[in-house]
Amino acid sequence: MSGFDKQLSRVSFLVSQKLDTILAVPDGPESWLFEAMRYTALSGGKGFRPFLCHAAASLFEVKEESSVRVAAAIECMHCYSLIHDDLPSMDNDAMRRGKPSLHIAYDEATAILAGDALQSLAFELLSDEATHDSPHVRVALVAGLAKAAGMHGMVGGQTIDMLSPGLTLDAGGLTRLQKMKTGALIAFAVDAGAILGGASNEQRHALAGYAHDVGLAFQIADDVLDVQGSQSKTGKTLGKDAAQEKVTFASLLGVTRAREQANLLVEQAVSHIDIFGPEADALQQAAEFVIGRDS
Repeated sequence: MSGFDKQLSRVSFLVSQKLDTILAVPDGPESWLFEAMRYTALSGGKGFRPFLCHAAASLFEVKEESSVRVAAAIECMHCYSLIHDDLPSMDNDAMRRGKPSLHIAYDEATAILAGDALQSLAFELLSDEATHDSPHVRVALVAGLAKAAGMHGMVGGQTIDMLSPGLTLDAGGLTRLQKMKTGALIAFAVDAGAILGGASNEQRHALAGYAHDVGLAFQIADDVLDVQGSQSKTGKTLGKDAAQEKVTFASLLGVTRAREQANLLVEQAVSHIDIFGPEADALQQAAEFVIGRDS
């Protein structure tokens, strides 16, 4: 296991530990909902978005309890999006993270409710005084996640994605779609660390440039994996985009050019954070991880 893999695993463990405590199953019939939430939230995902938050916060020596709580909120929001994306009315995917999607393991109604509850939990975590003692910081975090998750972010991007088989998307249109659907939460994850740390405008601008390029490279890598990846390693159904006649970076550019574009974006991302020097090594490694992963 590489040094970066160990760092990624450590943050994932801390976030899972936090969510395990928060999602302790109560007595009563609502325990069914908690068990469903745990099924996805504690299913052993890579934890890439939480890691970005933790790494960005580390640049400013933020208390780990604060960064882990925000990272957990980000994981809750990400899991909500996965649960809802997998529903028959959306992407209709029966597999996620190497096991049946939540609506298959439980049922569609429970999946909808579990996703809703995880989204609410994300904001509950961010607004709690235990996350940060400054109400201004907490409000900035809540506002940032709300924008990333809503009509100008994930939900808006998912809407365009659903309509995409009937749209004529060029590279610009596809970039906008993915900036909203995938990139918005990645961008918030990085900015959340900066918000916690009281970063300057210059520092936040540098991190925003980094996050933009990493988010786009992440999606391009996903598109390539959907064509050339291994289902046993990705843990999800492959070939969906082609089957649904969706335009992707792999189909628009071809796999070779798509890989080249992702590599270029990672180089650009790393250049944005030069101002932080060696303190940003974890973020640099995270960018390189994006194009080297097989899941």
